Order: sequence, then C-alpha cells, then structure tokens
Amino acid sequence: MKHHTSLITLFLLMGGLFTAHAQVAQYVNPLIGTGRIEDALRGNNYPGATVPFGLVQLSPDTREAPDWDCPAGYAHEEETLYGFSHTHLSGTGAADLVDIALLPVSQDRRVATIDHTREVAQAGYYSVLLREDDILAELTATPHTGVHRYTYAPEQPRCVFLDLDHSCAKGSWGRRIERAQLRVVDAHTVEGFRIITGWAPLRKVCFSIRFSQPITRYGLWGDGRWYEGADTPFFLNGTDLKGTLTFGGEGRQVVARVGISAVSVENARQNRQQEADRQTFDQLHAAARQQWDDALGGIMADFLTAEEATIFYTALYHAMQQPNVFSDVNGQYARADYNIGTAREGHDIYTMFSIWDTYRAAHALYDLLQPKRASDMVNSMLDHAEYYGYLPIWELWGEDNYCMIGNHAISIIVEAIRKGVPDIDEHRAWHAIKQTLTTPHRDSPWALWERLGYMPENVQTQSVSITLEDSYDAWCAARLAELLGLTDEMEHFDSLAHNYRNLYNKETQLFQPKDDKGTWLPDFDALRYGSNGGSAFTEGNAWQWRWSVQHDVNDLIALSGGTKNFVNQLDYFFTCHETSGQRNDNASGFIGLYAHGNEPSHHVSFLYTLAGQPWKTDQIVNHIRRTMYNTDVSGYIGNDDCGEMSAWYVFAALGLYPLNPASAAYVLFAPSVRQATIHLPGGKTFRIQVDRHGKEALFVKNIRWNGQKLKHPVLSHDEIMKGGTLHFELSTKPAGKLLQFDK
Repeated sequence: MKHHTSLITLFLLMGGLFTAHAQVAQYVNPLIGTGRIEDALRGNNYPGATVPFGLVQLSPDTREAPDWDCPAGYAHEEETLYGFSHTHLSGTGAADLVDIALLPVSQDRRVATIDHTREVAQAGYYSVLLREDDILAELTATPHTGVHRYTYAPEQPRCVFLDLDHSCAKGSWGRRIERAQLRVVDAHTVEGFRIITGWAPLRKVCFSIRFSQPITRYGLWGDGRWYEGADTPFFLNGTDLKGTLTFGGEGRQVVARVGISAVSVENARQNRQQEADRQTFDQLHAAARQQWDDALGGIMADFLTAEEATIFYTALYHAMQQPNVFSDVNGQYARADYNIGTAREGHDIYTMFSIWDTYRAAHALYDLLQPKRASDMVNSMLDHAEYYGYLPIWELWGEDNYCMIGNHAISIIVEAIRKGVPDIDEHRAWHAIKQTLTTPHRDSPWALWERLGYMPENVQTQSVSITLEDSYDAWCAARLAELLGLTDEMEHFDSLAHNYRNLYNKETQLFQPKDDKGTWLPDFDALRYGSNGGSAFTEGNAWQWRWSVQHDVNDLIALSGGTKNFVNQLDYFFTCHETSGQRNDNASGFIGLYAHGNEPSHHVSFLYTLAGQPWKTDQIVNHIRRTMYNTDVSGYIGNDDCGEMSAWYVFAALGLYPLNPASAAYVLFAPSVRQATIHLPGGKTFRIQVDRHGKEALFVKNIRWNGQKLKHPVLSHDEIMKGGTLHFELSTKPAGKLLQFDK
C-alpha cells in the first residue's frame, strides 16, 4: 500500500495551520515492518486494527504457530491465513499472545489464502480478500473489543471457524493450554476463556462474541470428540477447542464483536457491550480513525518528501500501539499474584512493558505527548511492586517474564517524576525503587554487586552488561533521593552509580569481565558477541557496550583518556569492519561496529555532540534515517521492540534525543523535519523551525531557543513544556572532518 502526501496537505502543514484534530492518520502504513529483511531481523510489526494503547490488536496470522522468527504472527511474503486473532505483540523478539482466532469460510476449511492485491492496512482498520471463498474480511477495534465484518459471496454459506487452540508455538517457553471453555450461549452469542502458559505464565484470556446473524448450527471439536447441533446453551470444556459456526438471517454480511478481558467472561461481555454493541462497524471504524488522528496529531510536522511523512507518522503510530490498557471498563484487572485489582477511578492499568528497550526513548515520547497515560503507566509499575515485591522487568499480560537485564522501570519512574508528569507519589516511588534495588529477588544478586563493586562473570553471567545497567539504575535512584532530600541515600547510590569503573580495563580501554577474585577473565575477545547468557555481554560485544554510561558521559570521557581519545575511539567504532565469530541474531543495521538494529547502540551517535563534534552526530543520524527506515514492508532494520525503533526515529526526525532519559533533557542535532509543532498540556506549543541553506543542508550551524542562541546543544524537558520555539539553522558544510564509514 502506498501513501501520497498531497501538495495541498503539505502546503497547509507548511503554513502552520495545526489543529489537534488534523487528519494525519492518513500517512500511517501499518504494513511497514511486516516483511522479510535481508541479513537482519524483520521489524516484527503486525498490520491489523487497534486503537492507541488498546488491549485488542486484531490482526491476521499467516503462521500456524508463530515463534521467534515471526512473533507478531504475520509475514507479508506469506499468503496462508490461519485466522484473525485478537492479541499481538508489536516488534518483539519473542512470541506470545495470539489469542482467540476467527476465520470466515464458506466451506469446511481451517485455512484460507490472502490476496495481497486486495489488502488494505490503515490506522484502526484492516481488510483483505480471502481467495478460495471470495470473502472480504474487514477489521476494526475499540480498546477492549475486536470488530469483524465479513462479506460473503452471493448464495454462499456464511460460516466462521473459531479456534481456541491457535497460539504461538506449543513447547516454546513451555507453552501449553491448561484449560479452555467454549459456550454457545444463545443464537447470537459465544463466550469462553482459555488459560495458557508460555513466555508469560498462566495467562487467562476471556472472550464474549456477539454475532449480527443467528447461529443455525455448529460443529465443535473438543479434545478428540466431535459435537454437532444447534441447541443452546451448549458447553464445551477441555484444552483443544475449536469449531465452525453457520449463520442464517438475511444479507451477505456477518459482523462479530469480540470483547476481551483478562479477568472474567462477564467483564469481556461488559467491555463489548459498553464499547461496541451500540454502534455499527462503520461508526466504530470512524471512531478508531479519529482516536489515531487525535493521538498522532500531538505532533504536526512538515517534511521534504511524502516518504518521510509516512515513515514518521507510522513510527509514531507503532510507538503508540503499546503499552496496552489492561484494566476493564469497570476498572478491574488481573494482577501478577493472580488476584483481581481495581484501578483508581479515572485511571487505567497498563501492561506490555518491554522496559529494557522502551526506557531509552519510547517512554520519553509518552511523557511528552501522553502525560496522563505516562502517569498511569508509572502507577501501574508501582502497583506491581506493591503486591509482587519489586518493579517489573518485562511485564506481559500482567505477569513478569523476567526477560532482559537491569530494572529500568526505575529509570522510567524517575524520568517521569523529574519531568513533572502528574499524579505520581514520589515517596511511594522511592519505596518501590529502594525495595527493588536492595531486596534479593530472582536474577538479582544485588548484595554481591554492591560488595564487590561489579558483577563477577563466574557467579552472574552477562556480568559486564549488568554492571553497566545496574550502575545506571543506581544513578536514577540517587536522583530521586536527591529530590526527596535523602542525602545519605543519595550519596550511597551515587557511589554505586560509578561501579562501572571497576570493569574498565585501561589497557584495552574497554569494559571487561572479572571473576569474584578480581581477576580479568582470560581469552577476552572484544568482537565476540554475547546473547542472553553464557557471555559477559548481552546481545552485543564489548565495543557495543563500551558506551553504556549514559548517566555520566563526562566521566566516561575521562576514563577514555580525555576528549581527543574518546572521539578517536568513537571514530573507530563507526568505521571498523573487523569481526570474529558469529554475530548475535539481534545485531543488524551496521555502521562499522554500531548496530542500529538493537538498543544498546541507540544513544551512541549522540555522544559526538557532547564530545564537541556535533557534525558527526548529524552525519550518522541522517545516514540512519535515510538507509535504515523506509516505506516498504522491510521498513525497519531490526525488531521494533514495542515501538523503541520507532520512537528513536520520531526523536531523530525532530532533532532531539533523550540520551540519558532520567536526566529530563535532550541532546540537540540536525532534524529532518522542515518544521513541527508539538501540542502540550494547557494549550501550550513547542515549535521546531528549520532554515536550510541548500537541499543537502545536514549540519547544524546554530541553534536558538526563543530567539536566544544556545551555548550548549541541550534542552531541558521543563523548558519544552513551558512552550517556545527551537530554531535550527542548517548548513551544507560541516564544521570538521566527516567519517568515512561506508565499506
């Protein structure tokens, strides 16, 4: 699907006619990131229908059992369709969800074939023609309800295959269905649940389906037995449940409204009734589109090309597909301790926190554009800590799957507080953070790290990466202690924030692993990649982790022997093409050793600006924008990771990046927008204006904030939220020598 930005629209945007309800959702192409990428991980995005931060992500599954290579369930190069399921992860490297699949059919079949020439993906809407039976399937969504409209060929039977066994690969993460139920309640209603374990343990997914046409007969399969009839109610319990429903009534269409809940069937029914039952498919589609226009319209930007507009607004769209509202319309939600909680009135509970990825830029975007949601996200994490014992690490469907290292919920919380995100109890946050950092829990030998000043590899694998990331979390904790006036705690955590120094080898000028006796491990290979265990480095090598001291860049420069040597090392990093052994699967999008396809590298290009050579930041960021994002199905150079790759692009286009998120400040560099307006709370606006002296003006000549020239290319979040104008003057001539990083 191609999007064309009309000259009229561009003219309106350029003229500054920005409104909160501007129709910018037209630039979104959900097919971006759904296809295969040569020598890289696919974006792992899905093309289906959802609303901003909605629990339901209703999308086609071209995989019978999605797994690591296609976690979102859809690969654009494939044509076989196994159904439209209601929950998906966007851009992750591991698979889960994919719940409650429906497939319209006219014959006794369980798969269909997609006609990609008749496929339409838009913000809040998806449709495709199923070839064999000539059925047009259309999808839209509300926060808790997936809405299907199937138009069948004339005079053909109207049937729906319902599959409660369809899931990500059985066996992967120990995945299996523990229990399921399917109930034909009456001629229009089918309800039930399934309990499935996998990446997230023991997920309960309840559903309530209301069909527009009456069910005239059904044929159901349950744990090896076949049941056929038309009587209602009918109950079927087991683990492998599926069946075909046949509909009567007039016309060629069947509309299915599918409410989802993690709490109960009753809540799923209430979600559906309150959100979807009283409106037509077209009305719900229009409402979903309006929600996307409102959310995306928080940034009104003008670009040099239509392609850049599509990439930008699709990236912003992907960044707003998660985290997801987890509380039902009555406020109830499933807690990680398997009890039922209730959200505060006027607030929501959120889930799907890919924190190791999204703390870097995505949550900074939410703080800027969605402060109310950002507040609810932080309070969801604090609630989790109260009943679970510590803050979430990777929270999925209300459960912690313990994936990745560190605990960067700490960063997200401190960042939000320092940015003035409303309605966060700072003392409650401090208790959760201190408890997380000082109470022993799974995969967190904090006492050993604190005593030795580093993680020893012979005790804790991924030791160097953990030492670096725990140092950052300690710095974040110190900043909250400082804000609260807790001087002793601030000094304690500030000392721990420099533990990374204990693994810095001055001879190699890299961070290296030690054992618990303080001895460097032998046979150190700086280019060897680690994965998620069995190595001192997580999803990268020593050079990619060389720069992971976002919280004290000045000290990192000093460790490196000063600015000149630091810049020389950066130059080597971006121009070296040496390798040893097999690269980790997550490594892609290379500029020398820099790997844009995975998050540990995401902040490195901006270090040049802080080291006094900002033109190299401009050069690298422009190269990444132009070569590693596109409008094709291969639009991302690596996994989008719940919108983190997308959030990076949004900031990169605007010319500001949260190198150290919890600092509540942004590094500034040459943007790709022609101009942009960000709508802030209280009717304030933050404007970005760009003067380019030539088409290839890629380098910052000067930056002015509210008319005053900035001495340092850094702008605080507080200044932005007051409103004002950031003015870039760009030149075709860099202030110094550029890198030669192409092979």
